[in-house]
Amino acid sequence: MNFLIENWYLVLAALVSGGLLLWPSLVRGAAGAAVSTAEAVRLVNREKAVLLDISEPAEYAAAHVAGAKNLPLGSIEAGAKQLPANKSLPIVVLCATGARAGRAAGMLRKLGYEKAQPLAGGLAAWREANLPVEKTA
Repeated sequence: MNFLIENWYLVLAALVSGGLLLWPSLVRGAAGAAVSTAEAVRLVNREKAVLLDISEPAEYAAAHVAGAKNLPLGSIEAGAKQLPANKSLPIVVLCATGARAGRAAGMLRKLGYEKAQPLAGGLAAWREANLPVEKTA
């Protein structure tokens, strides 16, 4: 006990470093775990998941996942017509890098789509896995 009192700064440094190591997993757990490309393909093939690309229309036209619907991030709450009527279907949310997808998945969960999950790495990870990508003219 004497050691802890005399070296309080070491204890504080250990607690802070431990907290910083745990922070990413706590944030990821709160936002919903991102799915890998393999898991996304499995969800689409076996559970009829919907691929939702939240990129802006120009980004979507340049390149998007084959079969993905486009609904820009700013239009999610207003775009209820483009979202599936069945709220129990899994939704895989993606963007160019995956940075905006987590926020969009959270918005979708607030709208009642409990199985909305972001794609880890976004379109870049999809391309890296050599999965089909389309371009719109």
